[in-house]
Amino acid sequence: MKIKQSLQGEVMVLHVSGKIMGGPDHEKFQGEVKELIAEGHVDILLNMSKVSWVNSTGLGILVSAFHTLKKNSGRLKICEVNDRIDNILNVAQLKLVFETYEKCDEALASFSQE
Repeated sequence: MKIKQSLQGEVMVLHVSGKIMGGPDHEKFQGEVKELIAEGHVDILLNMSKVSWVNSTGLGILVSAFHTLKKNSGRLKICEVNDRIDNILNVAQLKLVFETYEKCDEALASFSQE
């Protein structure tokens, strides 16, 4: 898993690529989220357009980040998931937890509408 950051107004966009599988990915992702919170970035958008696979441990990483941000008055939203990962989110009923958007522009706009 690789992560690139880009700040879009008040929202930090994390461009994630590769596979989200657990193990070292968990520490890397949680560390990144905690660092962003410490810097004052509590609204995060995950652009998952280049994520090829997420396993159950990877889903746990996303849920953990969601709750960490929520405890710090932040929000985590997801955009541009492929059909395969969208199906995984549906089956795991995580679309009830995460706000997901087809396009990043829609997701970014949603942060300012709340």
